[in-house]
Amino acid sequence: MAEKRQKSARKAAVALGYDPEKDGSPKVVAAGQGDLADSLLRIAKEHGVPVHTDHPLAQALVKLEIGQQIPPELYAAVAEVLAFLWRMEQQKAAGGRPGA
Repeated sequence: MAEKRQKSARKAAVALGYDPEKDGSPKVVAAGQGDLADSLLRIAKEHGVPVHTDHPLAQALVKLEIGQQIPPELYAAVAEVLAFLWRMEQQKAAGGRPGA
């Protein structure tokens, strides 16, 4: 039964942006479902943008308008994504060694 639910859920992709000097919280800069989600993921890969997979979060964020800041109820989930990105940057700065 889990497979049916996964197949019926549309793929969603959301790009977040955050400028601490201008933004109170991260905001949605691109979002889409289905083929558009595939395109966003392809573009991210082409440009070396790290991708974090969190289907429930993506489904919640894809409902927001482009340019809309994330609502407070999603802060904790987005903080996990930001921590993931921070770790990726630390690994990259350390020469790409996992756990470094």
